[in-house]
Amino acid sequence: MSMPYDEMKLGEECGVFGMYAPVGENVADSIYYGLYALQHRGQESCGIAVSDTEGPKGNTTCYKDMGLLNEAFSSEKLEKLKGNIGVGHVRYSTTGASVRENAQPLVINYVKGVLGLAHNGNLINAEELREELAYTGAIFQTTIDSEVIAYIIARERLNSASVEEAVGRCMDRIKGAYSLVIMSPRKLIGARDPYGFRPLCIGERDGAYIFTSESCSLDTIGAKYVRDVEPGEVVTIDSEGHINSDRTRCIPECQRGRCVFEYIYFSRPDSYFDGVSVYKSRILAGKYLAEDSPVEADIVTGVPDSGIQAAIGYAHESGIPYGQAFIKNSYVGRTFIKPGQEARVSSVRVKLNALREVVEGKRVVMIDDSIVRGTTSDRIVRMLREAGATEVHVRISSPPFLHPCYFGTDVPGEDELLAHNRSLEEIRRIIGADSLAYLDVSRLKAIAGNLQICTGCFTGKYPVD
Repeated sequence: MSMPYDEMKLGEECGVFGMYAPVGENVADSIYYGLYALQHRGQESCGIAVSDTEGPKGNTTCYKDMGLLNEAFSSEKLEKLKGNIGVGHVRYSTTGASVRENAQPLVINYVKGVLGLAHNGNLINAEELREELAYTGAIFQTTIDSEVIAYIIARERLNSASVEEAVGRCMDRIKGAYSLVIMSPRKLIGARDPYGFRPLCIGERDGAYIFTSESCSLDTIGAKYVRDVEPGEVVTIDSEGHINSDRTRCIPECQRGRCVFEYIYFSRPDSYFDGVSVYKSRILAGKYLAEDSPVEADIVTGVPDSGIQAAIGYAHESGIPYGQAFIKNSYVGRTFIKPGQEARVSSVRVKLNALREVVEGKRVVMIDDSIVRGTTSDRIVRMLREAGATEVHVRISSPPFLHPCYFGTDVPGEDELLAHNRSLEEIRRIIGADSLAYLDVSRLKAIAGNLQICTGCFTGKYPVD
């Protein structure tokens, strides 16, 4: 079986969106469209949970299903989601099977009311916490570490003065990457792990407040960006529309570890991550590639989507014209039916095709964001040659993957990584390029606005053990 183009790229675990309108506005439609802007972060399942803060505690309505938002939700289903506070989620699984039971948000009923939780990230101590909870009576309905977080918050709430205090106590116990949006009967809470692996920002529209994984979703619903949730911070929106902050778990900037792949690949280019433009980060990566790894060529092109901005940066710096050499089929979902061998259909070509008019008879610089296993790069290089390119020079806007990721990115084990224990020349031969160069590790901090980043998948040095 061939593997779909997107499934050979990296995946990242989810997008979260929460909204609280103390004035009484129904928020389900806004959450839906906010999630739509985050669909690139997860295409396996989606869900929305809403509640009415003026009604009785426990009146939460939730709907979630497998697939894309426009497949799972209809106008009739949205119409049934009535409430002025809610959380939503789009999922790409890195832990837990891709089944409906693991779809988020999670909604749990306990003695203090109802909690709705959406989580982006990956815990590194989830198994030991799950075992500890199970031995004290917890019964788990899912296989995702997000349920561990929900249970701990619920238990800590019994000995806390407020739900936000319970969230803080939970943060003292969990380790790893997490951006959380939590709905209680009367409050909306956003929290980020102290290292800041995953993004989370705050928006506002007509007195309603929003937590979202990416700022681009604020633009979609006509909200204005307020600020990012600081790594280690717990932010609470109360029924008066006040923003309350607890920063007792924040650590110095020098110890933080944002995922650099948010800048290189995961985030939409029209988003900002901790104040840094993702678009400018990718332009800068291409500029550095042109400075460090120049080559004589006739045209520069980028592999859609995240290779395009880096290609523009490379073209601008090198003086080689930029050209759109690939046409992407935007109507193929992540889970399209995989062609059988007898069909003679390339799953890469289902999503991408090269423009002969652009590359025929030309020396091409092809920019992509990463090489994981190498199968995608091999097929795209071959596609360009079949379209008439005389030379194909591959430039990658990230360093070589040498180590796995433990924080919510599905970088596979070392034995599956093409660059592990292979020289640059060996990789070049495998993918069939005339030349190959990666972005140097030393350039990563600059493309992230000189903020502290995690480079573990490239260097083996992680912010947390």
